Amino acid sequence: MKKTKKLYRIVLLVGLLLLLVMPSLVAQGQKEDTATISFAGSGGYPPFNYLTEDGDVAGFDVDVAQEIANRLGRKLNYVTTSWDGIVEGLRAKRYDGILGSMGITEERQKVVDFSLPYYYSGPQLITRKDGTIRTIEDLTSNHTLGLVTGTTFEQDAMTLGTKVKLYEDDNQTLIELLNGRIDGVLTDRIVGLNAIAALKEGEKLTLVGSVLRSEVMAIAFHKESTALKNQVNDALSAMFADGTMKAISEKWFNGEDITIE
Repeated sequence: MKKTKKLYRIVLLVGLLLLLVMPSLVAQGQKEDTATISFAGSGGYPPFNYLTEDGDVAGFDVDVAQEIANRLGRKLNYVTTSWDGIVEGLRAKRYDGILGSMGITEERQKVVDFSLPYYYSGPQLITRKDGTIRTIEDLTSNHTLGLVTGTTFEQDAMTLGTKVKLYEDDNQTLIELLNGRIDGVLTDRIVGLNAIAALKEGEKLTLVGSVLRSEVMAIAFHKESTALKNQVNDALSAMFADGTMKAISEKWFNGEDITIE
């Protein structure tokens, strides 16, 4: 009987010790990983972020992300994911930030925080050279514009009063335009120029007018990631000051600096 009571006391003592130790072990398991930093993009938005034939991710956004990681002393993990779910992925903390050519909007600011702007662009209308749309004013409610799902360009199409057809990436939108299934494409001006140059029959397409509006691009962060956002802002400021941002832009855009407004 005495042995049973003694064994019971030992088990109870071990149990109490585990209760004291477990919270610290759990806390250690949940400790933020400061050795790496993860940024996300669609992986289908050349020349900003795209998958190469080798399966690697490359582009202007990726180079900016790598430079930020270097300056923070972290290893970069660039994640590719579907654009229409990229904000929810950030809110679920699947990655540290979205560095994938995301424009700042009031709606997005309600659910994420943004860094300093790192480049500027805007939505561009692209049509066939042999088509009837020569100016923005030629668009009617009978026309259908193709655009990538989850972008701010859908609101632009609604403002123009056209029908909308959504696609996964701009390679699909422009091929559909070449095949005559849609009347035009709304996309980022720089992306459009790059895609037209890369397409087999890209010479059949043309840009109509200038950008519809100026769009400010920044890095999105979880609302609770203020410290990391401030660190990244410091890195970006230094990159602008020492000419690194300009150099990365000129590398990807034929000498053009898209990082200034």
